[in-house]
Amino acid sequence: MVGVIRLRFTTTVEAPLTVAFDVGRALGRPWPRPTREIESVRPWSDVHSVEGLRGRGRVTHTRWFTATAEGTRVEELIEGSTGLPGPLGVLADLAVRRRLARAMRAHLDVYAAAAQARARGVVRVVGAALVEGDRVLVAQRSGGSYDGCWEFPGGKVEPGESELEALVRECAEELGVVVVPEEFLGEVVLDGPVGGGAPGASTMRVWVGRVESGTPVAHEHAALRWVGRDELDDLDWIAADRPLLPALRTHLTPP
Repeated sequence: MVGVIRLRFTTTVEAPLTVAFDVGRALGRPWPRPTREIESVRPWSDVHSVEGLRGRGRVTHTRWFTATAEGTRVEELIEGSTGLPGPLGVLADLAVRRRLARAMRAHLDVYAAAAQARARGVVRVVGAALVEGDRVLVAQRSGGSYDGCWEFPGGKVEPGESELEALVRECAEELGVVVVPEEFLGEVVLDGPVGGGAPGASTMRVWVGRVESGTPVAHEHAALRWVGRDELDDLDWIAADRPLLPALRTHLTPP
């Protein structure tokens, strides 16, 4: 009989996916022995493992990062065994499990605080998928490397603003309307530098919303269009917005 170590932890950090992943990687695992990286897919998941003494047993630590309206949800699974057989193995696994649980609880408090602090130095971008029945409002870029491409209205979060405050302000400036954000749609990594930051550090977080008052006018774009779900793939989207189209379709009422 061989004992089994299995622990699960879930925490939500007030930081974008990239920051949550990078800070977690920098802090490492709170284990007394060095770990070996098995897999790393930034900013979605990573897997590390550590071998037991004298080659006995192995413990694997997997983390998954998911974008939510509140920030990044980090789910962690620790599983394995000391590899010792019989009652001694059961006792050894129980002792290791308790030590790992204590270490992880302390580690997660430090991790959440560090990620939140790092996030304050990263430029955040928000977007609005404004839905009206079976249609969504899209805006066409004017000038720059994405001239003529289509995107969700939005922009950068200013210091002191929440993401939703920035979303409402940007739509007022760009479209001349008052909007109501309703549901978080998703988050994508922006490959290039944003606001002087490092390439790949920033993300764009998009909410589904509706126009509460006013008629959209293209104050900063070349054109605006209301398009249906069957027209989405026909547009020349900027690269950052296209990954969100499958999720957007679920919010558009079939014609």
